[in-house]
Amino acid sequence: MTQLEAAKKGIITDEIKIAAEQENLSVKELMELIAKGEVIITKNKNHKNIKIVAIGNKTKTKINANIGTSEDICDIDLELKKLKICIEAGADTVMDLSTGGNLKEIREKIIQNSTIPVGTVPIYETIVNLARKRQSINKLVADDIFNVIEEQAQQGVDFITVHCGVNKKSVETLIAQGRLLDVVSRGGAFLTSYIIQTKKENPLFEQFDRLLEIAYKFDLTLSLGDGMRPGCIADATDKPQIQELITLGELAKRAYEKNVQVMIEGPGHIPINQIATNIQLEKRFCNNAPFYVLGPIVTDIAPGYDHITSAIGGALAAFYGANFLCYVTPAEHLKLPDINEVKEGIIASRIAAHAADIAKEIPFAVNWDNEMAKARKNLDWEKQINLAIDVEKAKELRQKATPSTKDVCTMCGEFCAIKELKDILKK
Repeated sequence: MTQLEAAKKGIITDEIKIAAEQENLSVKELMELIAKGEVIITKNKNHKNIKIVAIGNKTKTKINANIGTSEDICDIDLELKKLKICIEAGADTVMDLSTGGNLKEIREKIIQNSTIPVGTVPIYETIVNLARKRQSINKLVADDIFNVIEEQAQQGVDFITVHCGVNKKSVETLIAQGRLLDVVSRGGAFLTSYIIQTKKENPLFEQFDRLLEIAYKFDLTLSLGDGMRPGCIADATDKPQIQELITLGELAKRAYEKNVQVMIEGPGHIPINQIATNIQLEKRFCNNAPFYVLGPIVTDIAPGYDHITSAIGGALAAFYGANFLCYVTPAEHLKLPDINEVKEGIIASRIAAHAADIAKEIPFAVNWDNEMAKARKNLDWEKQINLAIDVEKAKELRQKATPSTKDVCTMCGEFCAIKELKDILKK
């Protein structure tokens, strides 16, 4: 039985109890949200001892961090260090996007060491397997990808990105329209190439019921991927993207009917004035299913600073109704991120999520800021640092400059506005 099926039947699972407490919701309210498909709990039956994470309507905005090897940089110890940073810095989930080395072994170690849910993109391993046999993508058969999905689910992967909406119809729409930057999703590009070269349908779309059977067996959450997401501002909210979204909504309904938990992935590169529209379209077409967005990135001209461009977009997206933000690091568009860049991406994404939660009046977020305000009023520097979203950085910056007295900082010194008014009000 999946969490969705249990909720529909009115069965309160341990996971629902824990999630309700974490989200400051009643068990009844959370169960109703799960039963409607508006909230998911990403936990594979085979993944033990992990944090329970609820994603969706009325819950705190969650964030995901990506790690994983490549052909150029393949060091499992480095990836495990990144995983440790992800957990310590406050990521809610992590995705293993490895394409280099022994993928099964790498994934196994990440799952074993992760105390948060783990996601993957199975098409990556499928294509790597073909490449290692010196076979091109046009040799892909359905069993290639479904065998990978089942093996990953058996290992304990909690959610998978599957680009089921990249089908003949969306590819025809893409070709007919044309784009400035074509397809930037790796999974989307693989499957678009397969469809064009073979004239065959995407197996994930054509055999969607087979995918649902595997997902149901393990309570594996399907993250319906946005293979046609825009990769630049000029392509945002175009026909291929919307055509795919409509298809994802239809597939999400089929998943819901089979008691399989599902969320929808979204763009990508979007100008600020189109973010609200994108959220509204997803909620309308996909029956209010949780929305998982990459960023979104609001301008194309900031390589090296895309953790900032995505945080701007992420805050707005989450305020308008996105539920799950995929982090973006300063290394986006440039290279595989290192440990420090992973942390920077997580912190930037957490700030965006928290800013949105304040605007949505999520009690936890509002109370956190109020506690910081009280600490500042009291000039309690130790408490301010301990309340910081990045304690290490706050402590480091505080220690870099010695103020004239310990109750102020070197920006204002004895001319501190808080200190001045506090003393007068006392009198």
